[in-house]
Amino acid sequence: MAELSNLYAGVAGYFGKKDHSGKVGVFRRTTAGGDWQHVLGAVQAFTVFVHPKNPEIVFAGTNDGVWRSTDRGATFRRTAFPDASREVWSFLVDSRDPDRIFAGASPIDVYRSDDGGASWRRLPTPAIDIHCKGPFASRVMRLVQHPKRHDEIYAALEINGVMRSIDLGQNWTDCSAGLMKLAEHEHLKSKIVSDTTAEGMLDSHAITINPAMPDALWIAVRMGLFQSCDQGHTWKDMEVGRFSPTTYGRDIRVSPVEPNTLYSALSVAAASHDGGLYRSEDGGESWQRFDKVQVHGTIMSIGLHPTDAGQVYLGARYDGEIYGTRDAGKSWQAMPLPGEVQHIYSLACG
Repeated sequence: MAELSNLYAGVAGYFGKKDHSGKVGVFRRTTAGGDWQHVLGAVQAFTVFVHPKNPEIVFAGTNDGVWRSTDRGATFRRTAFPDASREVWSFLVDSRDPDRIFAGASPIDVYRSDDGGASWRRLPTPAIDIHCKGPFASRVMRLVQHPKRHDEIYAALEINGVMRSIDLGQNWTDCSAGLMKLAEHEHLKSKIVSDTTAEGMLDSHAITINPAMPDALWIAVRMGLFQSCDQGHTWKDMEVGRFSPTTYGRDIRVSPVEPNTLYSALSVAAASHDGGLYRSEDGGESWQRFDKVQVHGTIMSIGLHPTDAGQVYLGARYDGEIYGTRDAGKSWQAMPLPGEVQHIYSLACG
């Protein structure tokens, strides 16, 4: 039931100065209200993920592999993850088997668990080209499974585009040529931390598939929102700037409850003091501003309740800034993390 659900926030450093003070890890509170609890503080958390079939199980992708809770986030323990000090940035549960779980890492690798996340093994390292060299190793930021062709998985890579597997992650092919082709257009060029003006198009932060349009793949990148209807061979600019004055795409998610409804987080840049949460009710053809708040940092993550369409949450990078609505956007509540924290990277609800 919605009243028993929790909201989780993943907090890490990694941006700007190395000497940040403030807490990192995972914070938890009930969606009905109450105080935040700092439930994991031993490691940084780049992502938090609630198991879609069992909300008792919550994963944290950290700077030391995968940590797991089996008591709705009250306590976390490090799993039997094979590689120490390996950063984990994303999770995916196979829609056919709730015990089969994938984790995306930095540098680019994918891990698999067949026992509900208790133990993990590294799959063969993806043999894809490095398109963009930056000050950090590229990351598997988000994983998505095709809703009908279940062995088909896509991964969004920061700052290396998109890759695709048709055998549950054993082998991967590069889907970035079309993104680099689009980067030949002047308004889609962006070079900040590398030696290529295709950097902005390769700066993938999130990827999703709308079950109502299972062959339409969506990505959120630095330059906006883009779609592929041919398994990543070519990409189309969805021109989100028609609807939003800010176009830095950090997150895009499909509602688990409302058919053909998507949410996107659009800000100015990786380090900014403005942004908005947008909703589309027509499969992404048009977008409207959904939130009624003024953030003071880049919106990094969207948290959608798995069964209650009225609950939507957003987390902004700085100062523990989190807002939420429980009435489908009519009213919004500030629910900042307590004390001094580092950067919010991820929200999850369940």
